[in-house]
Amino acid sequence: MDLQSLKIFLAVAHERSFSRAAAKVHRTQPAVSQAVRRLETDLGEELFDRSSKSGTLTDAGRLLQNYGHRLVRLAEETESVMRELRDLRRGRVLIGANEAAVHTLLPLGGEFRQRHPQIAIDVRRVPARQIAVEVQQGSLDFGALSFHPPEDGLLEIRVGSDELVLLVPPSHRFAKRRQVAMPDVGEEPVVAHNDPSPARERVLRLFEQRQIALNMVIALPSLDGIKRAVELGMGVALLPRRCAVTELASGRLVALPVAGLSRRRQLTIVCRRAHRSHAANAFLGVAQEKTKN
Repeated sequence: MDLQSLKIFLAVAHERSFSRAAAKVHRTQPAVSQAVRRLETDLGEELFDRSSKSGTLTDAGRLLQNYGHRLVRLAEETESVMRELRDLRRGRVLIGANEAAVHTLLPLGGEFRQRHPQIAIDVRRVPARQIAVEVQQGSLDFGALSFHPPEDGLLEIRVGSDELVLLVPPSHRFAKRRQVAMPDVGEEPVVAHNDPSPARERVLRLFEQRQIALNMVIALPSLDGIKRAVELGMGVALLPRRCAVTELASGRLVALPVAGLSRRRQLTIVCRRAHRSHAANAFLGVAQEKTKN
C-alpha cells in the first residue's frame, strides 16, 4: 500500500469531495482520482460509493479511514524516531567487557555522556574470549580487550594502558618494598578471580614456566570481593593497577610491581569496520579523539 495514496484517500474521505481534497493536498483532481483508484486496485475493494455525489464511503472505505489514520501516525512516528537516531537524540551503545575492563571504560563513557546525554550506554559483562566474536556478529557495538583478537574485520582503538601489580594491605611485610620477585609471590596466600580469562592464563603460564607454585587459597567472583579480602589480610592479589585506583589513593591497599611479570599492556576497544549505528559512530569518534590526545 502506497503511503502517499493513503494520505490522499484520507483527505478525500475527510472533505467528502475530490476537488476540495485536491486543493488541500496541492494536487490536480485527476491526480487525486488516480491515487484513489490505485489504492482500490491494491486493496481489491471500492472505497467510495460512486453512485452518490456526496463522497460516501463504502464499508471498506470506512474501515480504511479508521486504520489509515493509525498507519499514517505510525509512519510519522517512525520518521521522527529515525531523525532522532540520526541527530543522536535517541539510541544506545552496547559494550561487552569483563569486570576489570569496566574501569577503563568509565572515563570514556563519562566523556561521551557529556556530549550525548540522550544516548544510553549499556555495558554487559561478557567473558573476554567471547567479546570479539559477539562484536563481529553484531550483538555488541564495542568490546573492551587487553589483547589482540584473532577475529577478522575488526577495528581496534587504543584507549589506555595498564600493568599487573601485586596488591597487599599497608601492614604487609612487602608494603615498603619498591617491587617483589615472582618467588616472593609464591610464598604468599593468593586471592584470585574464579572467572577464567586469557590474562589469568598468561599469569599462570609464567609461574609454571618459572616452576613457581601459586598458593591460591581463595577464589572469588568479583574484583571488589578480592580487594576486600586483601584489605582484611586474607592474602595478596595480582590485579591490574586500574582496578584498585580508589583503594590505592586512600591508602587501603599498596600496589607493587612484580619483576618479570609486571609490564605495560595496551587496553583497546574493538568494533566492526562497517555497519555501525549512528550512536556507535559517535562513541567511536570520542574514543579516537582520546587516542590522539
